Amino acid sequence: MSDPQAMIRGFQWDLARQVERLDWLLAQLPRYAEWGYNELYLHLEDAVEYPSLPLVARKDAYSYRQFEQLVKAASRVGIKVVPIVNLLGHTQYLIKVPELRDLNELRHPNGSAQADGQICPLHPRTLEVAEKLLHDMAPFCTAGKVHVGLDESFHLGKHPTTQREIKRIGLPAHFARHVGRLHTLTQSMNLKMGMWGDMLYFLPAAVPLLPKDVTIYEWYYYGFRRRPRVELFNFAESRLGQQLRDRGFKVWGCPMNGSARYEPLPHFTDRLHNILSWWRHGQRIGTEGMLVTSWEPFRLALEMTTVVDAAAASLWLNPGVTDPQEMLTRGFSRVFGSKTARTSAKVAIACDRYPFSGYPLWQSNTRWDTVSRRTSLAVHKTEERYFAKLAKQAKGLPAPLKASVQLRHYFAARDLFTHTAAQHSGHHSRHKTAVNFPNVTGSFSKVLKTGQTAAREMWRFTRDRRVKGANERILSMDRQRFSMWQRGEPVFGPPYQVCYEVHNFEPCLQLVLVEQQKSDGAWQVLQSCHTIEFQTRAAQPSGAVIREHAAPVIWDGNASAPPRLRIALRGLGRVKLQRIELRHGHSILFKYPRSIILGKTAPKQGLPELLWGDNVDQWAIPFPAKD
Repeated sequence: MSDPQAMIRGFQWDLARQVERLDWLLAQLPRYAEWGYNELYLHLEDAVEYPSLPLVARKDAYSYRQFEQLVKAASRVGIKVVPIVNLLGHTQYLIKVPELRDLNELRHPNGSAQADGQICPLHPRTLEVAEKLLHDMAPFCTAGKVHVGLDESFHLGKHPTTQREIKRIGLPAHFARHVGRLHTLTQSMNLKMGMWGDMLYFLPAAVPLLPKDVTIYEWYYYGFRRRPRVELFNFAESRLGQQLRDRGFKVWGCPMNGSARYEPLPHFTDRLHNILSWWRHGQRIGTEGMLVTSWEPFRLALEMTTVVDAAAASLWLNPGVTDPQEMLTRGFSRVFGSKTARTSAKVAIACDRYPFSGYPLWQSNTRWDTVSRRTSLAVHKTEERYFAKLAKQAKGLPAPLKASVQLRHYFAARDLFTHTAAQHSGHHSRHKTAVNFPNVTGSFSKVLKTGQTAAREMWRFTRDRRVKGANERILSMDRQRFSMWQRGEPVFGPPYQVCYEVHNFEPCLQLVLVEQQKSDGAWQVLQSCHTIEFQTRAAQPSGAVIREHAAPVIWDGNASAPPRLRIALRGLGRVKLQRIELRHGHSILFKYPRSIILGKTAPKQGLPELLWGDNVDQWAIPFPAKD
């Protein structure tokens, strides 16, 4: 058991997905120092100027001088900085530059570089580019180390050059050689090197080939009792951290403070259980530090992740306080003061009851023709009333929390509206207008206006007020679809739907889709959804999550020529399909009586191949043709 007070305590800002206002970042540094954080990790990609590679930085990137100002401000309060410079996976920020596109591992059949992918470790210019990036960031490495990423590098080994090396020495050694070359570079700059640990789940034979002074940052973003798990291995437990410690490596445990993709709020209970899990695991195996990471916070009010960071500080500021709500109360107190802290924590935790999580829920952000017309409206009514009540309770609370709850209420109200309107539009031959549903129209119109204000506020608390944020763009599209519906336009698609449930009984990383065969024989994707839920309750080898899916079907209703449809699976693992129906409004035209399992058992070792463009399994829906 290691001494928890000796553990280095780090926090991270993901500036690659959106830049935060510099004045806001500077104001937070003294607070983080007061909360006992020692190191700041900055995930950058193209969000900062690289003088040696001037074409990389995007338009709103921090200038070199601004970045220097941020790092100096951190140093003044005793916080050391570790820039994260991705140098394998997540290198689209380099490949997007036409002059650097040839670095890409992925090639067209004619040998030219594709537009998307990751850099090739053996490209003649890779080390040159890496050296320039590291050289430009070296003055800001005040902790004496740099983090080079290397996570989620699933395109590894696709380039003909790398394939030849892999054939000779194997994939683990190929990966380890790239680590070794980057290590030599960082050593030449008198810097220690850090890397994410997830590729070592898939390439364990690389571990003994790594330089011994590389620090490994193992990440896993769900709560766990004994050990972190590996999502792509059907959430099998991993002993990687202990194995690395046994070999003498310095290891960090990395939880996450924020939301997943489209969630407007963190799932506070899950976040704090995740942090608690790593804190305890770190003491068991003797990790050097704990890094509370932050990812893709552009649909959040960033103060909400700051609250989670402040709540995590209770682990060393208030040893023995491990109840999530009490930790969160202290977090709100540290960020916003003690007056409303307890009520704020209560409201925040209450939002966890109905998490806005999972791609089936998020589909409505981009389209309404996949809203199932057979789901119970009672469920959506209950959820909408629940968040309407919470939104009222949040009125006197800190503005970022208030706006976040208001936006969450909007999404609940949108689900109620879309399911109500979709059921009526699918039941009749023509689409209903606002005249037919005055109560639904008036209520949703009001909530939509409040939601748009909340989304705008959430962005502007910490970001450029001249820019429209991601949530605001989603609600602008909702406003357009709502106006179309009011005019009687078919935003809910054709009257025919395939409805089906997906039971994610062996969670892994799957994509379920419905395809329809066109007259020329080609298959057209009608609807698709990833199954990953981003919740601790779903991050288990045996999953209980069942989600309703629906796909719009293009058909003239001719019973002698039913549509040719199939449900397909991509990615890794298996799913169960059940309650498969072809519907016309409330009428069931066809019902398949049994469940169907698609896919293969998830792998337990090796680097998985994720081919999102290819079906790994499929099942044709056997509609009977009638004379």
